[in-house]
Amino acid sequence: MSDKPKRAQWGAQAHLDERGKLPVSFPRILGPNAMAYLQEVADSGLTADMTGRFERAFAEALGVKHCIATPGCTPALHVLALACGWAPGDEIIVSPITDYGTLHGFVAQNIIPVFPDTAPGSINFSPETIAPCITDRTRGILCVHMTGLINDMDGINALAARHGLLVIEDACQAVFGEYKGRLAGTLGQVAGFSFDSEKTMGSDIGGCMVTNDDALAEQARYMGQSRGAVMKPEYGRLHADAGYAYRMPQCTAALCLAQLEIIREQVAHRDRIIRMLYGRLDEIPGITPLRIPGDNTVYSCWMAGFNIEPSAFACSTGEFAAQLAEAGIPGAGMGRYYLMPEAVTYLARNAGAKVYPYSMPPASRPYSYAIERYPNAVAFLDTFIRWSTFCEKYQPEHCELAAAIVREVADKNRV
Repeated sequence: MSDKPKRAQWGAQAHLDERGKLPVSFPRILGPNAMAYLQEVADSGLTADMTGRFERAFAEALGVKHCIATPGCTPALHVLALACGWAPGDEIIVSPITDYGTLHGFVAQNIIPVFPDTAPGSINFSPETIAPCITDRTRGILCVHMTGLINDMDGINALAARHGLLVIEDACQAVFGEYKGRLAGTLGQVAGFSFDSEKTMGSDIGGCMVTNDDALAEQARYMGQSRGAVMKPEYGRLHADAGYAYRMPQCTAALCLAQLEIIREQVAHRDRIIRMLYGRLDEIPGITPLRIPGDNTVYSCWMAGFNIEPSAFACSTGEFAAQLAEAGIPGAGMGRYYLMPEAVTYLARNAGAKVYPYSMPPASRPYSYAIERYPNAVAFLDTFIRWSTFCEKYQPEHCELAAAIVREVADKNRV
């Protein structure tokens, strides 16, 4: 009898067993008004419009016109895919290093993901790696601010403008991060956010899409929350389109609203602490922490990480990470599963077999997701170690301790 594969976990359940000498995310710090807002929902007999209240507050905080709150980040980007209304076989350019939730909604709508390589030595793609991937079927560029590091949005916007493409931000790991003084999520035409329990602004779950485009926002609510239905007088609902009911629950909105009230201070603290930590790591030979962009940025760091120089150590990247976890860094490990062309195995399978939408039509050409097409991304992840429990609980002494642990493991394995 074969062993049944273990189902993937997410949220708090994926982190509860993490132990070590550094702070962990759970239990989360909740805003002081969390219980009051939850009580308000209960006392109102479920008539309190907490979801609308959160939407208005989050939109105001970002300085955008529309916030459409959803049950999670994956539904938020599916709502966007529904609102875009692109045709099967159309293409969206997506960073190859991301989470599956980034592309799920577009794949579900039979949009074909196209992955450029990342920039050399970077976790993000760039205008230079994106440009060769643009075709007459490209409809948008989906920028993922991985770990909270914001992409070169000025360059990407300029490239997109030349080709008439929609620029989308996956800001799930970069809430209230700043790029040249502007907030993540306001740098393209539309963005998705995550408020899942492990994320920077963690609620029990939750997400949203934000935009200044009135028509896109209305279509998102129609397709993604009203299930593609309109009201006919003296009849009721007519389901004119195949829509969904991705609505944020009131109690989730209550927790999100409470978290929104404390997030800016927490992000500012994360920015200070991660810069301190990376400064210490940068002093260790053979260790290269993620590079924080230059002036006028705020790094809303969700995941701490660094690359090792393989020739400097007698152990593999995986062995180095395992030793870090054993020495006290909770959740230290590799992130190879973030390479979407490799991790989402059904994409390559369907493309190779020309399963719809890879059949021609609606596709206009054959597709390949062979990892040889992404040498920079593969090289980056092959030497990358991260721990996803970096949080607002870190203090300067934790930076010193983390750096000391990394230095100890590095020295023990140094060639």
